[in-house]
Amino acid sequence: MSTGGETGRGATAAERLPDLVVRGERVLVASGEQPREVAVTDGVITAIEPLGVGLEGRRVVELAADQVLIPGLVDTHVHVNEPGRTEWEGFASATRAAAAGGVTTIVDMPLNSIPPTVDVAALELKQKVAHDQAFVDVGFWGGAVPGNGAELRPLWDAGVFGFKCFLLHSGVEEFGYLEPDELEEDLRVLADFDGLMLVHAEDSRAIDRAPKPHGDHYDVFLASRPRGAENVAIAAVIEAARWTGARAHVLHLSSSDALPMIRSAKREGVRLTVETCPHYLALAAEEIPDGATQFKCCPPIREIDNRELLWEGLLDGTIDCIVSDHSPSTPDLKELDTGDFGTAWGGVSSLQLGLAIVWTEARTRGIPFARVVEWMSARPAGIAGLRRKGEIALGRDGDLAVVEPDTAFVVDPTRLHHKNPITPYADRALSGAVVATYLRGEEITFDRPTGRLLSRGDA
Repeated sequence: MSTGGETGRGATAAERLPDLVVRGERVLVASGEQPREVAVTDGVITAIEPLGVGLEGRRVVELAADQVLIPGLVDTHVHVNEPGRTEWEGFASATRAAAAGGVTTIVDMPLNSIPPTVDVAALELKQKVAHDQAFVDVGFWGGAVPGNGAELRPLWDAGVFGFKCFLLHSGVEEFGYLEPDELEEDLRVLADFDGLMLVHAEDSRAIDRAPKPHGDHYDVFLASRPRGAENVAIAAVIEAARWTGARAHVLHLSSSDALPMIRSAKREGVRLTVETCPHYLALAAEEIPDGATQFKCCPPIREIDNRELLWEGLLDGTIDCIVSDHSPSTPDLKELDTGDFGTAWGGVSSLQLGLAIVWTEARTRGIPFARVVEWMSARPAGIAGLRRKGEIALGRDGDLAVVEPDTAFVVDPTRLHHKNPITPYADRALSGAVVATYLRGEEITFDRPTGRLLSRGDA
């Protein structure tokens, strides 16, 4: 990739030029990878022309033959945790990690910050904390917890993109979980204004009856979060969405057993979308060492055969998108010294690595790079209602990333921008290096945060 300085004749001519022009043989547009020139003016894509037209701009970037220009990725499942648990993660560190991984927009989960985003006052506090720290654009989910039904419409009007709930203990006391009748009640509220409910779908009763997690053997932990707990909960979500007509989104699907009922529900017109995560597509229970609590997450990483069926679910459209569920914590909470899966915090940090993780696995299955990018950009953007994000198209924000799909690297946790360098991908060889990331046509260089806070009405 080579760059040029300002082009054009005189100040008046330069003022009329696009701020950025990127030229390359491989530009990922709606029709696939094409030789194109892309211009960004005042933060918006204003021209897409065949390569060779000679668009000029204040800055011109020429891509190398092995580089692909893609839309900035959209990660709608990120736990930033600030304020309240900023030692786990914060807006500055999380958004740096996002930018380094080609992600230009994140949507922050309503927990594990203190206070959680369950009313407008908490949302405003989070926005105040985030506004001068963000290196990428940031939106916010609200929370649906017992007793806050009257807060849902005010949060929606204040600009959240939807609402997250749990059907079992969330892991933190300040974010309670909904019983089935409470879920249905809140879905009816959301149906009145076409809001979106995101559901952590594991059934509390099934988990209560499963073996208790303890010790350093992963198979014991896996037995404590059985597929059946996910399956029962997803069935309940489907029926509640069917009865109410509301939109529902299943978070971090890990059980492939649920795919047939999801397919059936979608065919029948239930307004249901589904995500999965890089760790469910790249890792496998059989390969997790004893005591390796950096692999612990909920729902858990399951077996190899389950992983392959999730890939099939992506390919046939049953699963809509891939997002990180970046859920970090401090090293002590991961119980790295004891390796106890029963007491360790459950969460995987992968915000910076998501594209490379998924692409490394996808290419071994013959899946095109463009398909991976779609799952991680246009699809999550569409679910969240981020109309200006996720595609290289006229009128969209000039959020772009330059990627070298064939460039391999080895994950060094100390070089990640996450606040706590804990990852199950340490020393793993991945393909797909992000060379540069642009937010509204300006390269993100970490010298100053230029991200904006997004509200549903103006996104």
